[in-house]
Amino acid sequence: MKIAMISEHASPLAAIGGVDAGGQNVHVAALSTALAERGHQVSVYTRRDDPQLPERVQVCQGFEVVHVDAGPPEPISKDLILPYMGELARSVAADWGTTPPAVVHGHFWMSGLAALQAARLAEAPVAVAQTFHALGTVKRRHQGAADTSPEERSWMEPAVAQDVDCIVATCSDEVFELRAMGAEGQRISIVPCGVDTDLFTAQGPAEARGRRYRIASIGRLVPRKGVATVIASLAELAKLGITDIELVIIGGAGGAGSLESDPEAARLRHLANELGVGDQVIFRGQLPREQMPQLIRSCNAVVCDPWYEPFGIVPLEAMACGVPVIASTVGGLVDTVVDSVTGLHIPPRDEAALAQALQRLLNDEQFAARMGAAGRERAVTRYSWQRIAADTERVYGQLVSRPSAARDERMMGRAQ
Repeated sequence: MKIAMISEHASPLAAIGGVDAGGQNVHVAALSTALAERGHQVSVYTRRDDPQLPERVQVCQGFEVVHVDAGPPEPISKDLILPYMGELARSVAADWGTTPPAVVHGHFWMSGLAALQAARLAEAPVAVAQTFHALGTVKRRHQGAADTSPEERSWMEPAVAQDVDCIVATCSDEVFELRAMGAEGQRISIVPCGVDTDLFTAQGPAEARGRRYRIASIGRLVPRKGVATVIASLAELAKLGITDIELVIIGGAGGAGSLESDPEAARLRHLANELGVGDQVIFRGQLPREQMPQLIRSCNAVVCDPWYEPFGIVPLEAMACGVPVIASTVGGLVDTVVDSVTGLHIPPRDEAALAQALQRLLNDEQFAARMGAAGRERAVTRYSWQRIAADTERVYGQLVSRPSAARDERMMGRAQ
């Protein structure tokens, strides 16, 4: 099957961990690779953000990345690139020519806009699938005035949800949000994100710890990720008699010395010092992806305590490494982490509950080991990219084989 992916701001070639780079980049790259390994031809279209980028990059057999001119060829925050989606769609449709793909799959809401417009311009019917990765309604609920999304998102995103042929949601919580936006339930399929179970393994070298216990918080340094709660839990742990523990924080903007100028890193450092746990907190900045398994295997637990999380790949990476996860009961974390089986659930923004969960895990090594082993098994059987690609392939097959009034309407509009 010929498949097009549109990931307007998140190139699969981009470094992970920058301001606008993260789980979506990993998702698109890994899914495309796994689909190509299953014999499909996959082209991922992403906005050119550097004039020196080649038009096409062959990632592996059957998988290429196509850099599309849409706006100035320079880095632009994803919240500012909406005006260029029409140009991106026209360029994508032009690249298809007379042989468009069977399916175009938009990743993020703006890519959905471009996918729908490209499908309307196509010279043959193209089914449109959509994965949102994050929803504006949820973001506004939790961030309020701090939400920097363009105003148009409030009505354009629901329009995408209602106009595409199929929505590929990543977790059960997202389905409820999508239906509240007006998406029809019968057009929603759940296919979660995946994890590289060959890279992230339970066996292999582990970093040396600086203290008896080590926990980690991994992800972009933004307030909603809840790193402040993890730092505050160290002070709560001290009240419970556990002080020989270090917290390693992975994340932040890229580049040498950038953590010194990162305002969120500065805020978190100040908090740690104010709580008297500054000497227990280690800021590592970004790490190359290949070094992450060694870091994760050195931990007694990986803590994922966001206020909200559309899905969250970090818990899967920890589970694949055989390390228990302590996760807040939000979004996709409710699906991936099985409470008292592969990790422990806690309420978000509750440092006392987090400290109690850590105490339970650290004081019972056998319990922690059982959770780690169960996490590895769950990651391999449910979340390997091979499994995710097979599930996605099945959704695509059902999509192109059944009639679609929306698809027919797009073609009629083109004919007129």
